Amino acid sequence: MKIVIAGGKHEADFIVKMLKEEHHHLIVINQDREFADYISSNNDIPVFPGDPTKAYCLSDAEADHADVLLALSDNDTDNYITCITAKRLFKIKKTVSKVRNPKNVELFKRLGIDSVISSTYLMGQTILNESSVENIIKTLSIEDEKIIMIEIAVEQDFQLVNKKIMDIHFPKNINISCIFRDPHVIIPNGSTIIKPEDKLIIVTTPSEQDEIIDYIQRKK
Repeated sequence: MKIVIAGGKHEADFIVKMLKEEHHHLIVINQDREFADYISSNNDIPVFPGDPTKAYCLSDAEADHADVLLALSDNDTDNYITCITAKRLFKIKKTVSKVRNPKNVELFKRLGIDSVISSTYLMGQTILNESSVENIIKTLSIEDEKIIMIEIAVEQDFQLVNKKIMDIHFPKNINISCIFRDPHVIIPNGSTIIKPEDKLIIVTTPSEQDEIIDYIQRKK
């Protein structure tokens, strides 16, 4: 099997050692150059030093059409972006994400991650009920990082429809990390045009959340 191991530290080292014994084709990517060198020397295997949330990094590492990608960063948002980028842009068959916050397990699954692992979740911690949140808005709290990820579906009569991102005067502290435009995932830039039925994946801070939602849902 062709397996991509993205991020992580000692858990990545352990998994590399275990899978290497089974003679799988391993592609190891690690943003921490020092730990990348450690994994490489400890396992006698090449490790690609780079940020797996970036599409060019997965491309340079030749991760396309892998059987599995394991996202092992300590940052839940990074793991989510890595998995979605891998699945949608590089046709990786199955994505597995580690999460620190057990409340992210069910949300990540709903957003397209094949398997989500949380030691806290597996030990029986209660997942808070998100049913009170409007269907078009799914909110993911990354408590340790003091940021949130929100998903907003764009409707035909929103004021930002058919505008380039560079021409939209967004509130501060907003980053559109990716856009779902079925069946594609778009990693946006300033020239990307917002279309009806797009799903915007936005990273921001809790204090700006309400302002951003109100702004994006503003009608023409």
